[in-house]
Amino acid sequence: MVPLVITAGIFGAIGGEAQIWTKAGETKQMWLQNAGFVWVPFIAMTTVAAWFGMNDLASASASFSEQAVIFKRKHNWLMCWLYIGTFGSFIGYSAGFPMLIKSQFPDVNPLQYAYLGPLIGALARVAGGWISDKLGGAIVTFWTFIVMILAVVGVIAFLPANGGAGQFHGFFWMFMLLFAGTGVGNASTFRMIPVIFMTERQRAAAGMGKQAEAQAIVDANKEAAAVLGFSSAVGAYGAFFIPKSYGTSIAMTGGPTAALWCFIAFYVTCIAITWWCYSRKNAAMPC
Repeated sequence: MVPLVITAGIFGAIGGEAQIWTKAGETKQMWLQNAGFVWVPFIAMTTVAAWFGMNDLASASASFSEQAVIFKRKHNWLMCWLYIGTFGSFIGYSAGFPMLIKSQFPDVNPLQYAYLGPLIGALARVAGGWISDKLGGAIVTFWTFIVMILAVVGVIAFLPANGGAGQFHGFFWMFMLLFAGTGVGNASTFRMIPVIFMTERQRAAAGMGKQAEAQAIVDANKEAAAVLGFSSAVGAYGAFFIPKSYGTSIAMTGGPTAALWCFIAFYVTCIAITWWCYSRKNAAMPC
């Protein structure tokens, strides 16, 4: 949305005056403040909906000390790492996709394509949730990271290199596959977290009586909710790291390829963690 709303004064006088910029002798107007203002109506509507419609959550309330126990849980940190790879990739690629198009394919207008990646990723998350419910979150996450690695290799193959102009259409479709992978991975990792913490708490309470087992379910729900929120916050740093990695790679090597190979190396660690801890036969915490 942001590349579109900054091109028009959609909020009128309330939104402030335009900024004027000139390039190649052509003068244009931009309303950069709209990148922030565009979210205000949605935030306001969500606030109203939450105030009147989310009063069913009182039974699930938890103090900070009850939630802070997640910082002692190994699986909290492992899932944060994996969620950086899925949601962090989604939000980071969304932020960096237009810049990468502009820097690598100067003759292509990024505004014509920038919205398609986030759209594909968002729709893929819906499908990823359904698939993960059927097959299990861990196995879907495992294969999703493999697909993402293959997609990044494809992106590298179609980038300009050695004096060649590259191939934009191949680059674009490999990125669409990458966005789809991040969307599916967003869902599959979120499917894993509640299962992991429910299993862990129920194992700890096994044989301790019905009261302890009932309390284990309550504790598991609170911990899982806290981990979902915390991992989302950590994963959001992808919006900084991925564009920054592109910029650093281009400054140091003349292109983004080095950054992309680093992303591949990171995804390899995600595959290893997912397989060893969650998806392999006899994994410590199958989910």
